[in-house]
This record gives sequence, C-alpha cells and structure tokens, in this order.
Amino acid sequence: MENVTTVDEFLLLSLTSVQELQPVFFVMFLIIYLINLVGNGAILMIAILEPKLHSPMYFFLGNLSCLDICYSSVTLPKVLMNLLSTRRAISFLGCITQLHFFHFLGSTEAILLALMAFDRFVAICNPLRYTVIMNPQLCVLLAAVT
Repeated sequence: MENVTTVDEFLLLSLTSVQELQPVFFVMFLIIYLINLVGNGAILMIAILEPKLHSPMYFFLGNLSCLDICYSSVTLPKVLMNLLSTRRAISFLGCITQLHFFHFLGSTEAILLALMAFDRFVAICNPLRYTVIMNPQLCVLLAAVT
C-alpha cells in the first residue's frame, strides 16, 4: 500500500482572531492598495504624457511603476477577499499561480532596479556619452530583457 496525499486547497489563517478588527484591516489594506494604484498610475501616465520626461531614467521609472502595480495586484486582492469572507481558502492551483507571479514579478523588479542603477552610473561616469550609450533602442531592449 502506497501513502499518497493530495492537496486540493489551503486554508488561510486570518490576521487576527478578533472579528471586530477584520473590517478595520480591510479598510486599511484597501486604502493602501488604492494609494499604490493611483500613485503608480499617476507616475506612469505623467512619464508617458509629458514629452520632457522621455528620457531613459523616466522610461525605466514608468516600467517600475507598471511592475509595482502588477506586483501588488498579485496578493492583495486575495487578502482583501479573505478579510471579508467566512471561508478563507485558496486552491492549490491558485496558490501556485500566485506564488509564481509573486516571485516572477519580484525578480523582474530587482533586475529593473539594477538597470536603473546602471542608467545612473552611465549618466554620472560618462555624462558626455550618455545619450549615445543609453539610446532609446537600448532602453527598450533592456526593459524587454527584464
């Protein structure tokens, strides 16, 4: 006889056992999430719409804002749903999918931050050759590689 165990879903524990605090946590997390969405969306739109900001630094900043919106949208909606529901569970496939995107977007954000550091390095160490080195084609290629 073989010992085989399968998991269909995971039960999630709440942040607190006091039921009266669940709506308070929901409102706090919702406000933080909305501020994150609005702030990063504003940065993204300003970087796109303002012609003076069409430089590599703001291009990477817009990409970082877009990544941050996606990164925070991986886990926070499920947390908000669980704060309101009585049955707090996540399917095995949903958990693995959420874990994959959390790690994928987190590592992408780290690589993009390294690219932003490289951009500033080139701007500081080679200011006269900056526009030649960090041309728009290279910026798009670097962002696509991340």
